[in-house]
Amino acid sequence: MKTYGTYFQNDGALPIKYGEINLINPERQRLRGEPLYKGVEAWPVFQGFCGTDFELMKMGRAGKLSAKFPEGENRLINGHEGVVWVPSENRFAIVLIRGGDSWDPTRYTEDETYFEYGCDKADGLFCDKNYFNPDMLLKLPERYEGFTRLPLSVAKRLSFADPYACAIFQLERMEDLAQAHLFRVKMAKHKCSEAEARKIAKEEAFSRTVVFGLGMTGLFIADQIRRNHPEAQLLFVGRSDEDCKKVVFSKEIASADYLCTAGLSEEETARRIIEKLGGRATMFVGTSGASVEHRVAFQHRVLGCNGLYNSFSLGPVVSYDTMPFGFENHLIFASINFRQEHMEKAIDVLVDSRYDEVVELIDKEEFISDVLDAYENKIFCKGAPLKTGVIWNKNYIDEDE
Repeated sequence: MKTYGTYFQNDGALPIKYGEINLINPERQRLRGEPLYKGVEAWPVFQGFCGTDFELMKMGRAGKLSAKFPEGENRLINGHEGVVWVPSENRFAIVLIRGGDSWDPTRYTEDETYFEYGCDKADGLFCDKNYFNPDMLLKLPERYEGFTRLPLSVAKRLSFADPYACAIFQLERMEDLAQAHLFRVKMAKHKCSEAEARKIAKEEAFSRTVVFGLGMTGLFIADQIRRNHPEAQLLFVGRSDEDCKKVVFSKEIASADYLCTAGLSEEETARRIIEKLGGRATMFVGTSGASVEHRVAFQHRVLGCNGLYNSFSLGPVVSYDTMPFGFENHLIFASINFRQEHMEKAIDVLVDSRYDEVVELIDKEEFISDVLDAYENKIFCKGAPLKTGVIWNKNYIDEDE
């Protein structure tokens, strides 16, 4: 079967292209031990653009995408954030992006394999139709059953299901590790049981939290911390002006403080963070993609004794001086992706959120007329919207609501 869509290829001049594509439909499994299924046909309706798409495009330009292509193919249909229509079931769905021969897709081991629709070894959403494992077509909340046109505001919100699910997993990871890392200290201090000490540790780990970098990833993690730890002190750190739209929005959503670092040295940045928090950080989440994160946290001592460092940025090399690192008992961890339960929870949160307010649309015809130009000069350029989305199939979107 053929379709039309955008796809990545190894080409220095044209790493992303729109055109006719031959679809494949290999058997895939959601988790280890589950049956292999051919995909069910689905029609993408609304898609969001993710920074991962831009990074994959750059890999294609450098000729480094071969390992990401589906087996036997020399291209990858991109896109992993959006809503699809399942014609055989007359319903909308969110595609669970990650699956494969693994027990837990968040932490596969050496003898396990995985795939990611639109990212790694499996075609994604930027096409007129595609095939997806039927167990990986997640339902929308019950109140949307019977809808044949989805309100545009809801479609915009649901384009964040993938990254928001990842933020939910991040919270789980931070809580799990904080309890293991700190419960003995809390047992000694409070003269309490291990169970009680773990509860205290889980809460106090977020007492003074820094989210370094102000994009959607940092906002979602902060949102999850605020929803689950209402007493947490949250501080966003970024270069944007405090009065700009995304800063104002982020502060409102997460009930957080903000520090603008424009013009500040690393040392001054660290001093101002500690001043705003009223002490060194108990939790430091790096989301900026810049190597300054770890220097501020470790070299300039923003991260306090027994503090946790969540290295969530892709790209920067993290380094630290082993002497203070050991004596101050820091914990560094990193993990990406999510399980189905995280995405299902994300869907429930997002449909009642305000996140549609930060999604701006690009017209489909404008986009497909020159995909490369759209990526480089409209969607991922300086001054671009916080999030860009596209209505791919207008027949299933209610733009008037």
